[in-house]
Amino acid sequence: MRFMMIVKASPESEAGKLPTTQELEAMGKYNEELVKAGILLAGEGLHASSKGTRVRFSGKQTTVVDGPFTETKELVAGFWIIEVKSKEEAVAWARRVPFVEGEIEIRQVASAEDFAPSDPTGELMAREEQLRAQVEQRAKS
Repeated sequence: MRFMMIVKASPESEAGKLPTTQELEAMGKYNEELVKAGILLAGEGLHASSKGTRVRFSGKQTTVVDGPFTETKELVAGFWIIEVKSKEEAVAWARRVPFVEGEIEIRQVASAEDFAPSDPTGELMAREEQLRAQVEQRAKS
């Protein structure tokens, strides 16, 4: 099962405050543990929302809104994607993140099988698998 561990933004991350050397070292060690356990699929920090943009959809209309966005508690500062056996294991890994303050939201990543009821012929899932294979091949190149 794949899970995304979402790091919630803080006033500091939104202000563009960089982590200290000690915080970076602790995070590097944590990331090494994820790699050694063979469960880390991806993980990145994100720039502040002041450098971001939202695209809103309403019918056939789209609206583009540049950041910053006001509700810090609703923003994402970074993420990890891990592959583990259960939600409980994902929670256990999240509890080990070397934060002094902060919040991590854990969400299971949907798999193709989750969408099977909307694709009775399997044609859409097959096409999606082909796309994923292409992306994976590009990543290896």
